[in-house]
Amino acid sequence: MSGRGPTLRQCVGYLGIGFVVLIVIALVVFRGDILKAGLDPKVPFQTYTPPPAPDYRAPAAWALLEARAPESGPAAVFFVHSTTYDGGRDWNGPIGEPRGERWLKEVVLPNYAGPFARAGAVSAPRYRQGSLYTRLTLREDAREARAFAYVDVAAAFEAWLKHHPAGPLVLAGTEQGGELVERLVRERVAGDAALRSRVVAVYLMDVIAAADALSPAVPACARRDQVGCIVGWSPVGENNDGAARRRLNRALVWDGRGRLITLDGRPALCVNPITGSTDLAPVAARAQRGVTNATGLEWGARPALMAREVAAQCREGLLRHTEPKLESLKLTGSWADRRKSRPYNLFYGDVEADVLTRLAVWQMAHRAS
Repeated sequence: MSGRGPTLRQCVGYLGIGFVVLIVIALVVFRGDILKAGLDPKVPFQTYTPPPAPDYRAPAAWALLEARAPESGPAAVFFVHSTTYDGGRDWNGPIGEPRGERWLKEVVLPNYAGPFARAGAVSAPRYRQGSLYTRLTLREDAREARAFAYVDVAAAFEAWLKHHPAGPLVLAGTEQGGELVERLVRERVAGDAALRSRVVAVYLMDVIAAADALSPAVPACARRDQVGCIVGWSPVGENNDGAARRRLNRALVWDGRGRLITLDGRPALCVNPITGSTDLAPVAARAQRGVTNATGLEWGARPALMAREVAAQCREGLLRHTEPKLESLKLTGSWADRRKSRPYNLFYGDVEADVLTRLAVWQMAHRAS
């Protein structure tokens, strides 16, 4: 006896299920593109009206202002934070935008400004940062928005300097903030001998900078007892060659006219934060001083450090590192959050030790002079 074929209703049902499956697959495959498109301001930067500028004479323009931790040292630290504003309506984030402000206070400052707390008073300006969207595309609009952020950082630096006419200085930034600090050093610090002599070190965390674009007056740090130099690196997992290629291919660096251009095969800066040097040799995990997740800690509270967890090597301009298998270092949060600076710091203890060592060297040299 021959079986009956599917009814029309069953066929329609099968087609409906297939359509839903295709939609689900498309959403999974193209989810990133869909979410990224939602962050696009959809207006040319040339016709865009940026949010109001911050007034750096007012405390509200600073996320940290002369913030000290217990037993902090004599340095004045200028720290520029990473991307915290996702995007959407604005190319450049408004000052104090609530969601970005939470990420700044809970994640960025404890994990990335925290390593400098023992060196001295830390100040971190709020600024009209380029949105996360500007870092996910190479469009000219996005480059202009990122360059626009420099106006605020340069103004904040001048306001900060007025309150620090003498004494040791530390400049630091992570991700977008580090890129802006790198430009600040070349355009403002390198040519000013008196100011340059006060710089203990410059820290460019999670930053790609063209090694051949550094000023000879503020070079990469070749050793840990050197001062007035730059410690900079861009971290990528040891076995993640695809991410390494994408990072270098999509990197934008400053040219001499303050424009962002592609790296175009030029060597990138890499100073290993474990050794504080440009040495290219692999560094074993036993030399590493401590990874931590400081997210949520109050300012001045020193987190527990887990040493000997990460091995690292400067290779082809990137800091290739092993990934510690610690529960506290697993990425969480939204799609956008996962594309910002990591909510933990693999080299917290190394940066802390590095800045304190260089500060001691700077102090000894200036006592002797």
